[in-house]
Amino acid sequence: MSGLSIDHGGAIAVDTAQLRDLAVRVRGVVPVLAEVADAVARAEALLATAAWTELAPAAWSLRSVATSLDGLTARVEKTAADLVLMAEAYEVVELRARAEALAHTDAAAAAAVEARLARLLASDGSVGTLADTLERTADARRFRGLDDQYDAAGLLPPVFLGGAFVGVTSGLGRVRPGMALGATADPVRVSVASRSRPTGAPSGLASALRRLPSASGAQVAIEKYTMPGEAPRYVAYLAGSRSMSLRTAGGTEPWDMKSNIELYTGGRSASYQATFDALAAAGARPGDRVDVVAHSQGGMIAAHLAMESPFAVTTQITAGSPVEPTLSADHTLVQLRHTDDVVSALAAGGAREGTGSADSFTASRVGDPDAGQQDLALETHSLENYVETAAMVDASADPRAEALDAYWADLDRAVTVDRTEYRAERVLPDP
Repeated sequence: MSGLSIDHGGAIAVDTAQLRDLAVRVRGVVPVLAEVADAVARAEALLATAAWTELAPAAWSLRSVATSLDGLTARVEKTAADLVLMAEAYEVVELRARAEALAHTDAAAAAAVEARLARLLASDGSVGTLADTLERTADARRFRGLDDQYDAAGLLPPVFLGGAFVGVTSGLGRVRPGMALGATADPVRVSVASRSRPTGAPSGLASALRRLPSASGAQVAIEKYTMPGEAPRYVAYLAGSRSMSLRTAGGTEPWDMKSNIELYTGGRSASYQATFDALAAAGARPGDRVDVVAHSQGGMIAAHLAMESPFAVTTQITAGSPVEPTLSADHTLVQLRHTDDVVSALAAGGAREGTGSADSFTASRVGDPDAGQQDLALETHSLENYVETAAMVDASADPRAEALDAYWADLDRAVTVDRTEYRAERVLPDP
């Protein structure tokens, strides 16, 4: 699977309850071993009474068995203790993340978590040290390959690592509750670029990413699914940046670096406004279900659509997004991330506690393991590269990946699918 990793999305995704349950079951072997050891000891004692007979060697053999059982019992007890310690260390990581998240929304709940964390750390001095080690290991895994890019006389690796540095130090890579976009967006004009009628819903993640608009200069595609006996549903396909030039930022192209900077720093961008206008033009109204498939800059738009828009965004699929939204348990977030993608690194590796429903997951890998001049063009961030990753997820036997099949099948119940691609332009003031 080319190093593909699928987990809930947290930096450390471990079920501490399962670890503790495993410790209990391992420790449950100790009484059984004690019974066996007692039986062996009694048999040895009995055979020892037959000294200088042909049974004497058997007594010596049983004594060796008893010694081995003592060693095995000690190892079992240590394994159980290590599992408990590991569960407590993972819980420390989770509590730290939970306290950090709650600090932005519920000070009282954050204080309660901090109190639990303090008690846990005080119970065993080694727990905190082990938790620190787990966090460092997870951090290294989240950015694997980021510093292994085209060297260019040593100039480029620090640039690529800069994405992770910005995300980690600024905190802007996490879209938290209450972080609504501010200011007023630049005026935009949205027009229809093309219309079509697909035969059905996408068949998987790769198929969905291939529906992102690419022709006719369109940046947004809206598919309206007319469901039998139900309200219509919509899927918005949001493209990544069309221009990465700072020189032309703020020009007619809304999917540009100005919008990137605005969205990342909490401003309402022209691209975000254009997405709203496209949805309205397609017939979506407040309260309607609007799911999102997005690449790069589109992932930032998707995050805010889910967290602050009047639409019911219950599922979003992003590839190489610079941010990660903080979602509740009734939202499903599927993230595709390349650990060597400097744009994805701006999300700082995501939430340590994960985000969204139990069906949410992050699929990650090193997108471009070969250092070369293609790194200058951010090949690992390209949509084509993420389509390859999506195909790997589609072929995976991971139950969360397989659960997406039900989502596509549900969409495929639609009587008709109407697709409209929209071209947006920033309206510039008269010179």
